[in-house]
Amino acid sequence: MNIKRFHAPTSREALAKARMAFGDGTLILSNRPTATGVEVVATAEDTLSALDSGSASVGTQALLTPAPQRAARTAQSNPAPAGRNPVEEDTEQLAMSTLSFQDYVRERMLRRRHEALNGPADTPTLTDRSRDPTSDRERMPAPQVARHNPLRPAPVARPTEPAPRRRPEPQAAAPASSAGQQSLMNELHSMKELIEDRFNTLSWLGQARQNPIQSNLMLKMIRAGYSPALARAILERMPEEMSAAESVRWLMEVLERNLKTDMHAPPLYEEGGIFALVGSTGVGKTTTTAKLAAHCARIHGPGSVGLITLDTYRVGAHEQLRTYGRMLGIVAHLAHDRAALQDLLGLLSGKKMVLIDTTGVAPRDPRKRDMLDVLDLPNVNRLLVLNAGCHGDTLDDVLTAFKTSGSQQAILSKVDEAVKLGPAMDALIRHQMVLRGITNGQRVPEDWETADAHKLISTSMRAPTKSAFDPKATDLDFFFSHSTDPMTEREFVDA
Repeated sequence: MNIKRFHAPTSREALAKARMAFGDGTLILSNRPTATGVEVVATAEDTLSALDSGSASVGTQALLTPAPQRAARTAQSNPAPAGRNPVEEDTEQLAMSTLSFQDYVRERMLRRRHEALNGPADTPTLTDRSRDPTSDRERMPAPQVARHNPLRPAPVARPTEPAPRRRPEPQAAAPASSAGQQSLMNELHSMKELIEDRFNTLSWLGQARQNPIQSNLMLKMIRAGYSPALARAILERMPEEMSAAESVRWLMEVLERNLKTDMHAPPLYEEGGIFALVGSTGVGKTTTTAKLAAHCARIHGPGSVGLITLDTYRVGAHEQLRTYGRMLGIVAHLAHDRAALQDLLGLLSGKKMVLIDTTGVAPRDPRKRDMLDVLDLPNVNRLLVLNAGCHGDTLDDVLTAFKTSGSQQAILSKVDEAVKLGPAMDALIRHQMVLRGITNGQRVPEDWETADAHKLISTSMRAPTKSAFDPKATDLDFFFSHSTDPMTEREFVDA
């Protein structure tokens, strides 16, 4: 008898090898799982028909007999013992038939592929499955496999491969948790700073109440227009055991040393150079330009001064500067853009002093950036013109918006219109600006003065007329309830 064994990793491949060997008339005698895959015993139908022996015919007939008939004959020849259900015996005999074994192999292959895609699962062992192959179907639904007869060349439908299960994306629990912890730490840090500030304030107020001289100086500075932050930063450094007169002199000296001026340097009109006057609208830039030009022309002659205006926005601005120029014998030029300004600066390069009058813009005006970019040229110094009569918050906003790196110079205008000079002095000290001069009127060029720190501080601390905005001694707690100004964290010159 021409019977062969075929080994392959899968039953499908073993059946394919058998059909290649025996053709369409392939007869599967048995199949079983092995350590390397599946073993199939097969032969050809022609071989069986050529057998003459009765035993071979009987054996072959037994093999060709369907499994249910063999089971029935076995049951008739060997009656089941008492209490034994014949159906159960038939089930045991039919459990690992050829077709059910093929289904089992396919299900196992699909299960392995499913585990490779979605991770291992708790499945019974091979021994358990061989004893009870229906347990896998009960525990985990297997894909539907099309049953077919392996003895016929009918096309085999490939089992539908289960769609790969998407792994659950990691939730944003960790980032959310870290963000919550960071938010909690920020709140705790803010609470810590608030508690420290409150304790420092209470300590400061207690010390101020115990020291009436310090408390009176604090109230005097606040009434003069100085900020509570600057007043506290200075008075905290005041030496103890000083008399009232000595404390006042010490305070005045500290303020004078921290107010930077050009008192011991040549004035602007004698120093010479290229200066662009910038600032908010209506602070007196054009008038201040005419005063500086007049002083320079008086000393060095009209031919030593150059006037340029960039103010093409305000009505009559060019005519105003041109009128001042005609009075001084100086020609005023108009520049529309950066290129024209460069050409004019090259034309006026031989002048002792060149003054550039600019358009007044608010600190938060979008045109401010464009104007400052036009002035970003070599050897062009900026002079920030400040109105001495403005509120402290307004001055602080202007200084923050216009202050640039490099030369930090300012001119204080309209001093004669200011009720209190304290806000202007406070802003100049905190921003560490160099005061190059003051204007105290509209007359050209008479109302121009050199910046004198002693005179300005004395004027600012002089007791002004009582106002409804002046705080009282009982209001000190309100002023120091929460006060931290980063601009006052720097060290002041107190000695």
